[in-house]
Amino acid sequence: MERMSSQLDRDAAAVTAGPADIPLRDGTDWRAGLPVLTGRLGTLRELRASDAASLFASLTTEAVARFISPPPTSVEGFEKFIAWTDRQRAEGRYVCFAVVPRGSDVAVGLFHVRALAADFRTAEWGFALAAEHWGSGLFAEGAQLTLTFLFDEVGVLRLEARAALANGRGNGALQKIGAKQEGVLRASFALGGEFLDQALWTILESEWRTLQAKFVWTA
Repeated sequence: MERMSSQLDRDAAAVTAGPADIPLRDGTDWRAGLPVLTGRLGTLRELRASDAASLFASLTTEAVARFISPPPTSVEGFEKFIAWTDRQRAEGRYVCFAVVPRGSDVAVGLFHVRALAADFRTAEWGFALAAEHWGSGLFAEGAQLTLTFLFDEVGVLRLEARAALANGRGNGALQKIGAKQEGVLRASFALGGEFLDQALWTILESEWRTLQAKFVWTA
């Protein structure tokens, strides 16, 4: 989605305190390390420094980078990004999962979430996935795993996403998982010298329980 790399440091700086102490169900704290979330098609896990090369190859193609903030321009840039996510997670400001297809250990995308409020009750999420995995079901399954983790374990109450109106695939994906469009943010996203309108999509914790039972998570 639109917010991936170029705005991350500025966005994180706006949050000056960590979330309330909300341990995972097994008694651990997600700020000490993210759990592995396992689905039928793949897994979500913490980013590793060794993911830098595969993420650079997957997320800098023209198709993927078309509607996101410019990703790092080198493997070294992704290594710095991964180190940054680790620090931000430890401070309780940010969650970032690598997307790994079943039978592989290679990261082909990510789901990332930043706190919009100090207690993480309101947050914004985004995602990016290698083009060859579009339509495979990895996004839908990864979204379900991510949202369940955020609402059940982190304590998010309101989750926002922004997608350029011209990004038909991104808007369609958000609608398919049950997000509601609340409005249009005019000229809110700078990309390639242009200012694009964005749709604002939201999912509330109270809605997610119904959505989990209603939706069949297919491509």
